[in-house]
Amino acid sequence: MNENYALFTSESVSEGHPDKVCDQIADAILDECLRLDPKSHVACEVFATEEYILIGGEITCRGKVDYEGIARKVLRDIGYLNKEQGIGCDTCQIDVRIKEQSPDIAMGVERENSLDNGAGDQGFVFGYATNESEGYMPLSISLAHKLVRTATRLRKEGKFKEARPDMKSQVSIDYANPTKPRIAKMLMSIQHEPNIDHEAFKKYVKEEIMRPVARSFNLNDDFEILVNPTGNFEIGGPKGDTGLTGRKLVVDTYGGASRHGGGSFSGKDPTKVDRSAAYYARYMAKNLVAAGVADRMEIQLAYAIGVAEPFSVSMTTFHSKHYEDKDIYDVIKQVFDARPGAILQAFSLRHPTFRYRDTSNYGCFGRPDLDLPWEKLDKVEEIKNLLKDKKKIS
Repeated sequence: MNENYALFTSESVSEGHPDKVCDQIADAILDECLRLDPKSHVACEVFATEEYILIGGEITCRGKVDYEGIARKVLRDIGYLNKEQGIGCDTCQIDVRIKEQSPDIAMGVERENSLDNGAGDQGFVFGYATNESEGYMPLSISLAHKLVRTATRLRKEGKFKEARPDMKSQVSIDYANPTKPRIAKMLMSIQHEPNIDHEAFKKYVKEEIMRPVARSFNLNDDFEILVNPTGNFEIGGPKGDTGLTGRKLVVDTYGGASRHGGGSFSGKDPTKVDRSAAYYARYMAKNLVAAGVADRMEIQLAYAIGVAEPFSVSMTTFHSKHYEDKDIYDVIKQVFDARPGAILQAFSLRHPTFRYRDTSNYGCFGRPDLDLPWEKLDKVEEIKNLLKDKKKIS
């Protein structure tokens, strides 16, 4: 083992990873439910294995949802056209085990004044931001996402012909000089067609994916490289490994740089604070860091089922704050409304044109390819104005 105590590592996976197959099906079902009925209540779980998909959970929707058709379309969009690739979109068996959500939960969630709607369940979530990158995200997870996103794009454009849908990436950043981080290592494992030229395949990954991604972040390209270190990755997708919703929580959030509370995002309608409040906590942290309150910040929000006001609100600044805690908490109280109903309204999370499936791959935060409401920096000036007369600390 190489001793380097300044390294931090994150991973990502592509849309063809079996767990992400399940997340996408669950979120595509959510999108269809909200299109048919914006007040749908959805808690959908998906399981995938060789030539088999199971869709279960609790869903209340006033429209008729074609669960099987949605699942097959997702598989086709990913590129799983036959069982040899990982699962066949037209040949796999699909079982649907959906029941209605408990009316006891709905009693506490839907109120006459929507701003007073209670949380759909108890729980706690975290939001995080850092000024080390343009997107206020940790470099390691941002790079890891872009690697698999780039490889997938090239595969779908027909330029990366020998690649199949299932991919993983991992990036280690060296913080020995905190003001000038460097890439120490990059790893990619990419499913491929049979009988490929492995050396040519690896060269393509290095020269057309890894190094261009590193340069796009204005970082070094002399890092250690690993591509398919087992030597062969032909069997992938649900054929190679079972998939399940909600098993890639750290990939969905901050790559391990922040804690993760509550549960998964995919398959849950936005009354579930596991999802909507996690979005809002990120929004809070990002705007506060962008306003210069701290260089790094983690926000925790906690809720009780059926209660609108958060059970608790707390923050951590990792010894990087520029104002006293009291002043920061005063700003949080004045600027942000973390009630579930207010979050739904602020981000239009029930609007039928919002696509949750878009967020089920490559992370929910710091997405340069998506216009996400919780990524907006529309509170920065208000925060700065509230702090302009406060004493700044180093």
